[in-house]
Amino acid sequence: MRIHRVGDRALLVDLDDTRDVARHHAGWAVGHTGIAELVPAAATVLAVLTDDADPAVVARWLESTPPVDSADTAGNLVTIDVVYDGPDLEAVRDATGRDVVADHTGCVWTAAFCGFSPGFAYLVSDLALNVPRRRDPRTSVPAGSVALAGDFSAVYPSSSPGGWQLIGTTDAALWSVDRDPPALVVPGTRVQFRQVG
Repeated sequence: MRIHRVGDRALLVDLDDTRDVARHHAGWAVGHTGIAELVPAAATVLAVLTDDADPAVVARWLESTPPVDSADTAGNLVTIDVVYDGPDLEAVRDATGRDVVADHTGCVWTAAFCGFSPGFAYLVSDLALNVPRRRDPRTSVPAGSVALAGDFSAVYPSSSPGGWQLIGTTDAALWSVDRDPPALVVPGTRVQFRQVG
């Protein structure tokens, strides 16, 4: 873990990988009075400090707070129903030699961070599929597409270009401005995919 000052009111924590981000973010979720917001990314967490926080004190707290296995946290669990009818399902099965549906539904995923588009959560698990991205990204991926790339899974919250492998579809609304918060899945949320149809 490496901690860097970012301006006067933030600390950037460099970690080894996305799973470390998820575990440390889960550990830090208990909160510290000097932290206004935690913003996880692929291999970093930005700790935005309160106006009266002492950055050195917060840095020591970040270093001394142990990571938590995100699967053991009591974080919100969201079940997402999926019809496994994606156009890339067979190609992913061939590339990995595994029962993709059983693997995808057989573990609990954790949202490590969000990005790319509103409501797009990068989900990690103990499953090591290492699914290659598509050689030729699609110019339009429909909203509700359930996808894999690398060791991540995600659900496209809106129609957008994308290079992930599409394995299924869901009717779950991942992003809605009429909901508080608008994102169904936020960092730390646990996700269980369930096969339907």
